[in-house]
Amino acid sequence: MNLLIMGPPGAGKGTQAANIVKEYNIPHISTGDMFRAAIKSGTELGKEAKRYMDQGDLVPDSVTCGIVKERLSKDDCKQGFLLDGFPRTVAQAESLEQILEDLDMNINTVINIKVDNNLLINRLVKRRICKDCGATYHLDFNPPKEEGICDVCGGDLYQRKDDNPETVENRLDVYAKQTKPLLDFYREKDLIQNINGEQDIDKVFSDIKSILKGIN
Repeated sequence: MNLLIMGPPGAGKGTQAANIVKEYNIPHISTGDMFRAAIKSGTELGKEAKRYMDQGDLVPDSVTCGIVKERLSKDDCKQGFLLDGFPRTVAQAESLEQILEDLDMNINTVINIKVDNNLLINRLVKRRICKDCGATYHLDFNPPKEEGICDVCGGDLYQRKDDNPETVENRLDVYAKQTKPLLDFYREKDLIQNINGEQDIDKVFSDIKSILKGIN
């Protein structure tokens, strides 16, 4: 199955993406991972992306889409994939359609995790992240066993500088404005599956599995 996952900051997208990848044994493909892999392997597109990134510039769509096509053409994607962080715009979504057509693939469904903004602000402001392994905690809902210490690796936990109420609210507004056209694009194709992300983590994943059961 070929999936896209979407959701605002703090919606639990990363957690559910990890659950999907583990449950269905498909690769989790994020823009950052693709760039890093292309740069590491020294492909021409990887070198080009690195030039832009080294200068602090955004990587243009032509390069990004080329790297996406390279990644989706690899053998581990033949049984399916989970795209995360791409596409971000309608133009990228249209390019993705052409890429998938060239590879004789298509998107089966778009999982959109929805959470009320007030709840998202609470989640992000009280979020803590391990400096060493990246494990994520929440002071109310998923606290570490020992304050300030990661359960997984024993590393120190920290709060992101942008996890404050004002910045979080702005990030959520930007996300909503940027993604509305993209959601409309996939809604017109009847691909959007909205998931209530305000539930318990396990219930959210149960709802996702119920949806994917129909296409697996």
